[in-house]
Amino acid sequence: MGFQIREYRRAELAQAYSPNIAPMSAWKRPKTWIGRFPGLEERLQQVGYDGNQRNFTPQQVQTIVDALGEP
Repeated sequence: MGFQIREYRRAELAQAYSPNIAPMSAWKRPKTWIGRFPGLEERLQQVGYDGNQRNFTPQQVQTIVDALGEP
C-alpha cells in the first residue's frame, strides 16, 4: 500500500518526504517547501491553509502531493 491521503501532522508529513531528518527539523521543513514551490502557498490557501496549522487536512495534503509528488 502506497502513500495515503489523510490528515497529517506537519512533522509527520515532512518525515514522509525526508525520513532521515530529526523531528524538530521536520517540523520546519513544510514551510520551506511551501515558500519555495511557485504557487503552492496560494493553492493551499484556497483549501483553507493559514500558515500556522499544526496539521494538514486531507485536501491540503492532496494539494502538496499534486505539487511535490508522493513521498
